[in-house]
Amino acid sequence: MVEPARPRSETPRRVGGDGEPEVFAADEQNAVPIDLLRWQRLAEGVLRAEGVRGLAELSVLFVSEAEIAELNHDYMGKDGPTDVLAFPIDAGEAEIVLHNQPPNRAPDRSPPDPGDMPLLLGDVVVCPAVAARQAPEHAGTIDDELALLVVHGILHVLGHDHDEPEAAARMRARELELLTDLHWGGPAPEGFRQEHDE
Repeated sequence: MVEPARPRSETPRRVGGDGEPEVFAADEQNAVPIDLLRWQRLAEGVLRAEGVRGLAELSVLFVSEAEIAELNHDYMGKDGPTDVLAFPIDAGEAEIVLHNQPPNRAPDRSPPDPGDMPLLLGDVVVCPAVAARQAPEHAGTIDDELALLVVHGILHVLGHDHDEPEAAARMRARELELLTDLHWGGPAPEGFRQEHDE
């Protein structure tokens, strides 16, 4: 059994209401077979290792090249398919979405308790067809490529970035720690490369 990754710190990075973090996974493509439960478990492990506590929700979606190309164009202003996109939902925005809607309750019901509401972390969108194409020159295997993309996307949702060399080095180091602990259960296999094209 693989030991869970060591938390980055004792202080949770994100805290939702009472409950446990949940990952919703969906396979909306048919180019590459996907074991949803496996990737859902990896995502849950990453959230725990990154200090996410309480009721929080994250979605991991596996989509076609056409769908990710459309998202890449609409949200990133780039043409063509990419391997992974991350759409964080800021905790402040989650509060607005969850609590500033008109109440939908009977007159004898109390307002919803913010502690009962999940914190919406965001969505990670992965394209397995692109992952399969780039795996031989990147992570080595489709399995390692998908794991890297899931971890990379979640770290983006949680606020990591690679816009500066130091930030990129920190993000890559954390990716490797998480993959070592949660995906391989030991050192990276020979041939694994972590570079991520942006």
